[in-house]
Amino acid sequence: MNSTPRTRVSWWPVTLRTPRLILRPVAAEDLPPIERLWRDEDVRRYLGGPVDESKIVTRRARLAGTPGVFTIAGPGTDEVLGLVTIDPWSAREGTEVSYLLLPEHWGRGVGREAVGAAVDWALRSVPGTAQVVAVTQAANRMSRRLLEGIGMQLVDRIVEYGEQQTVYRRPVVPAPAAGGGPA
Repeated sequence: MNSTPRTRVSWWPVTLRTPRLILRPVAAEDLPPIERLWRDEDVRRYLGGPVDESKIVTRRARLAGTPGVFTIAGPGTDEVLGLVTIDPWSAREGTEVSYLLLPEHWGRGVGREAVGAAVDWALRSVPGTAQVVAVTQAANRMSRRLLEGIGMQLVDRIVEYGEQQTVYRRPVVPAPAAGGGPA
């Protein structure tokens, strides 16, 4: 979970739409499938295992409406597919993105589409965001492919929680100057 303060911020709430998905603030009715994400051994394989039930109680009480935390939903169905978090208050060197996807939606491009949309939005819209960073276990090949697929670059390898981690980043790309190229 992130370190997001529970204060109002100018950039939240927001809803993002992609061709196949809606990313929207977490609502109370999203909590049962989100809790599945926290309990699922496959989802949590590279994240230290299922979340302890006492921590789930705390997360449940604080999650709905938290700035930067998106429910990934199917358009028109409101089916919860996963979660994407944009955390500008991260202790890392930049706004941090993290994500969880229910296993039945793996391998379909849903994660790449959702995380890509959230990262693009953060780089454009979250004040103070000069870069977005992500950390994933080196052994988590699916997550590494997802990050590389949305244009994030491997910048470091570190050991955290007793495991080799890979650090990715994607900086803001400055807009070209008005007036075209060189004269």
